[in-house]
Amino acid sequence: MNAKLRRLGVIQALVMTFALYPATQSWADNASSPYPKMAPVNQYLIADRNAEIALARSAAPPSISDNAGVMILGAHGFETASKSTNGFVCIVERAWDKPFDDPEFWNPKMRGPVCMNDASVRTVLPMILERAQWALSGASPAEMSERSKTSASANMTPATGAMSFMMSKQQYLSDSPHPEWHPHVMFFSPGIDGSEWGADVKGSPVFSAAISSQLTMFFIPIRKWSDGTLADYDPPAGSSEHHQH
Repeated sequence: MNAKLRRLGVIQALVMTFALYPATQSWADNASSPYPKMAPVNQYLIADRNAEIALARSAAPPSISDNAGVMILGAHGFETASKSTNGFVCIVERAWDKPFDDPEFWNPKMRGPVCMNDASVRTVLPMILERAQWALSGASPAEMSERSKTSASANMTPATGAMSFMMSKQQYLSDSPHPEWHPHVMFFSPGIDGSEWGADVKGSPVFSAAISSQLTMFFIPIRKWSDGTLADYDPPAGSSEHHQH
C-alpha cells in the first residue's frame, strides 16, 4: 500500500486517517531519516492564534470556511477556537498524521489545512485529534502504531457522505518540489475497491487509497485553490503514468 500511494504522489495528502496504518518499525525512529525524532513542541505550534485560524479556513472556499468551526493546536492537542454554524470544521494537521514509517513523520514544517463536513467531523476527525494527543504526550511512532490497533477512534468506519476539502495554496505537505501537492477534495468510504469509483486508471481524475478493510479514501484533484486562483501546474496524471512529486 505504501509504495502505491507514493507512486500516485498522494501520500503527502493522506493526512487524515493514518492512525489505522500498521507498522512495527518506523523510519521516524531511524537515524537515517531526515527527522529521526520529534522536534521541540513549539516548532509544531503556530504562535499567532489568528494566523492558524486563517490557515485552517484556507482549506475550503470562504463560502464554506467562513462559517466553519476551527480547531487549533495547543501544547497538549487540538482546542476549539470557534464553533461551527454549518457543520464543517477546519484544522491544520501536522506531520504525525502521515504513515508511521514515513521519513517525514516528525517534520515540524508540515502544515495540512483541511476542512471537514459534519459526517467527517463525527467519524474521521476523532482519529486526527487522538493522534495529536499521542504525539504531544511523547509517544513514539511504534507506540502510536500499537495503540491504533485497539483504539475506537482509529478504527471508526466513516459515516455516509464523509468528505473534506484540501484547497489551501498555503499547505506544506512534504519537503518535495511541490510541497502543496494539488488542490483536491477527499471522500471517505467504508472499505471498497477503488475500481467501484473508476479510480487509479489512466485518464481517471480519481485516486484511491485502501487504508484498511473499514476505510477507503478517494481523492479528486481540482484546478482552483480556495482563493479562486488556478493551480499553476498540470493536473496529476493517472496512476499508470506514475505521477510523482
